[in-house]
Amino acid sequence: MTRNDHSEAAGVVPRTERGKAWLLYAATTTVLWGIWGALIEIPEKAGFAATLGYTAWAMTMIPVAAIALRLVGWKLDRDRRSILLGMGAGLMGCGGQLILFQCLRMGPAYIVFPIVSLYPVVTIILAVIRLKEKASVKAWTGIALALVAIVLLSYQPPESTGMRGYLWLVLSIIVFLLWGLQAYIMKLASDTGRSASMKAESVTFYLMASAVVLVPVALWMTDFSQSTNWGLTGMWSAFLFQSFNAIGFLFFAYAIKYGKAIVVVPMMSLAPVVTVVLSLIIYSVIPHAVTMVGIVMALVSVFLMSE
Repeated sequence: MTRNDHSEAAGVVPRTERGKAWLLYAATTTVLWGIWGALIEIPEKAGFAATLGYTAWAMTMIPVAAIALRLVGWKLDRDRRSILLGMGAGLMGCGGQLILFQCLRMGPAYIVFPIVSLYPVVTIILAVIRLKEKASVKAWTGIALALVAIVLLSYQPPESTGMRGYLWLVLSIIVFLLWGLQAYIMKLASDTGRSASMKAESVTFYLMASAVVLVPVALWMTDFSQSTNWGLTGMWSAFLFQSFNAIGFLFFAYAIKYGKAIVVVPMMSLAPVVTVVLSLIIYSVIPHAVTMVGIVMALVSVFLMSE
């Protein structure tokens, strides 16, 4: 066990190198992100723009990062490698989110989401080639099913749009690459098999710092000529629901540190399963047949990947 692993064991995380604690972290992230996905449309439909929702998320990341560092005695990895990889991963993830906002303004969601949702492919390829990660035949079967399920779960009914050109497609591909690279870099930075392994809490801190740095960009992208709901159903609901997203990122950092990226990333990308179930309960929204097939495939893939 490295020095960093000892420091993490002193916090809330008990010897996660053993057993399948990564599975618990991945499952927790999936549930939290699924809840967030089901609820975040409430403030958006009430008049609180998605770009302002990003700002709310960045703010909720601050206490999450502070609590994480408190768990390890405020020992932040501050070497050059940690800063570059931590901020690099954070800026890729957060920058990708802002680009996605612009992409959805220009292109059709029913094409954009399936493209972007396949970002685990980038992570898997890099993890296999660069990190030499391996998996059993059963796990690879689960990974393949998960990738198909991810596309099905991101299904959006075709819609007529006034789109022009193909810039939205270029932006979609950029987000696809950025998010895939983010997960790979997070694994590279915090890989327990390396002597320079970063603490998951430090990774979370740099994700928070990156999110905050890009807040001015989110505000610049916001159309303030439109009325904004600063009340309970708008801004305050956004802060509450974005906290699920923020806490999920901490568990994401733990999951990807102690689990294999080729398994963890596809598994956590199945959060829409939770979103669909909650939407059915809360809003009485019946899932499309394509989505239902995706749910079944997702459940089977999780079973196979967790073996």
